[in-house]
Amino acid sequence: MMMQPAPAPAAVAKPAAPALEVSRLTVEFPTRRGVLTAIDDVSLRIEPGEILGVVGESGAGKSITGLAVLGLLEAPGRIAGGEIRVGGRRIDTLGEVELTKVRGREMGAIFQDPMTALNPLFTIGAQLVETIRLHSCLSREGARERALQLLREVGIPAASERLDQYPHQFSGGMRQRVVIALALAAEPGLIIADEPTTALDVSIQAQITALLRRLCDTRNTGIMLVTHDMGVIAETADRVAVMYSGRVIETGRVEDVIHDARHPYTKGLMAAIPSLHERVDRLAQIDGAMPRLNARPDGCAFNPRCPMAGPRCRREKPALTPAGRNAAACFLHQGGTE
Repeated sequence: MMMQPAPAPAAVAKPAAPALEVSRLTVEFPTRRGVLTAIDDVSLRIEPGEILGVVGESGAGKSITGLAVLGLLEAPGRIAGGEIRVGGRRIDTLGEVELTKVRGREMGAIFQDPMTALNPLFTIGAQLVETIRLHSCLSREGARERALQLLREVGIPAASERLDQYPHQFSGGMRQRVVIALALAAEPGLIIADEPTTALDVSIQAQITALLRRLCDTRNTGIMLVTHDMGVIAETADRVAVMYSGRVIETGRVEDVIHDARHPYTKGLMAAIPSLHERVDRLAQIDGAMPRLNARPDGCAFNPRCPMAGPRCRREKPALTPAGRNAAACFLHQGGTE
């Protein structure tokens, strides 16, 4: 009897590459008095369809990290170490011409002030059509139709009429929606959103964050949401990375970090948020200020402000290690502070 050939093994679907993978990123700024390290050994990972909130005080390094990913560091700033991968492709070694192709096609950007991304001399439609044609093979007519679809998707009313209007004819919230449409024009797998709601009133903030959440869910886009507002993080993000003095000091799922913070700095941030259910005479605060780049203390940068700091905190720099359901850069979870 003739033997039947064994059936071919079923193909195993290859897991999707992370939308963004930052490994041990270091960013430096050479000066006359020496080299200042703005970002120190930062690692981040964003999966497709996930929003990572990056939060911290002004000067923590949030925006610099986003600019490094986008390849938009201003001279003399430079990436001095680590790797940046977008969709599995390493981009920190690319030249400016290649990086320009990646920027927009594979990753988009939303900044705090929409007028910095919009040219006041051209209509919204002209800017959208130019961006779409730059990253696609569509004709001008096809690109215009695509621009209309994008404006409708981000919630611009009467899109066909507003397409031929100028940026000054839009409100702040509507301009930010246009910027989001521009960021989506080439259907990138990653969006860097740097303080996208700061200049907007509270009701418009809620609309923009809801829009980002919906776009993330429907398009499977990974989003790095840079903000100082824990309220925005709580409403929008899946995971959060807390930054302090150029380093990630805690990371985890949003609900875990908010309700069970493991780093003293994160606990201080949470304690400073007013409660809707409890009346207090005075809000908690973290004494002191974040150190300047040229005046960082030895050991943990937070040790001068930390009520739980010990000798070890002043000698050694803690690595990010598991701490409960989160990960924290604190010796309290690494054998003690002595």
